[in-house]
Amino acid sequence: MRALLYSIVALCILIAAPALAADLLIVQSTRHQSYSEALSGFRSACNARSRVVVLDDYTEVDVLRLVREEQPVAIVAIGDPALAAVKKVRRVPVVSLMSLGLTTGKGVPANVTGVRMTVPPERYMTIFNTLRLNRVGVVYSASRSGSYLTRARQAAEHAGIGLVLREVDNPRETPHQLASLKGKVDALWLIPDPTAVTRETVESYMYFSMEQGKPVIAFSGVYLSLGAAAALEIDRYGMGMQAGEMANRLLKGASPADIPLRDPLYVHLKTNPSVFRKLELNQQGMDSLTFQRHD
Repeated sequence: MRALLYSIVALCILIAAPALAADLLIVQSTRHQSYSEALSGFRSACNARSRVVVLDDYTEVDVLRLVREEQPVAIVAIGDPALAAVKKVRRVPVVSLMSLGLTTGKGVPANVTGVRMTVPPERYMTIFNTLRLNRVGVVYSASRSGSYLTRARQAAEHAGIGLVLREVDNPRETPHQLASLKGKVDALWLIPDPTAVTRETVESYMYFSMEQGKPVIAFSGVYLSLGAAAALEIDRYGMGMQAGEMANRLLKGASPADIPLRDPLYVHLKTNPSVFRKLELNQQGMDSLTFQRHD
């Protein structure tokens, strides 16, 4: 009887005891499939105890209060809204992924590291050289993509590619700037710039391609069905794996200062064969290109 009593008391203590604190607080913007893919990749590389908070599930989330209560060793922010929410936290290391906010590097606190949403420009130069596209037009916003274009210029100069740049301050300027590229470029390079490339301006890029007979090289396979010739698309699962490896280092005591922002390592090359045929592009040459991917 006494043994049974001790067992009951022990069980009550166990039930009443708080759960083990999570090593990681994962803040996810929404339950979108792309974020879920990235989270799956993250968990394949980092199996630390974690708590996931999806911002869209709540009217308001007090991240500072959560951090005080959870006391995580590190925070993972998936998506731009998540990164914006955790920027208030300064004493806990943060790994960010699936966020265009990392592209410029401006306004990123010292405690934040992560994986950028931009493919290294050198990989695009490989495509341009393979297709013999010597003059490539880019419409961009300096505030959004200025730092990426600085890297792109250096890569283009090294590869012997001439970038013909057109700067815009708002999406309404994009069609006019595209028109100014007529007869001056061999292709258009669509970069992930939310000012220059919007749902409303994409049609202008594809119209230019059709009218001028010049290919559009994009950053997402979504644009292939709209008329782009090729795309270098980030592997979201692979990005999650990279972020997971960063988190492992933080959990072992590394500082964010020791883990610089990284470009995506895993990329999918996708093409639109019908556009290649129509524009008489060398599909065989493209098939010979290889880019690292997790599968």
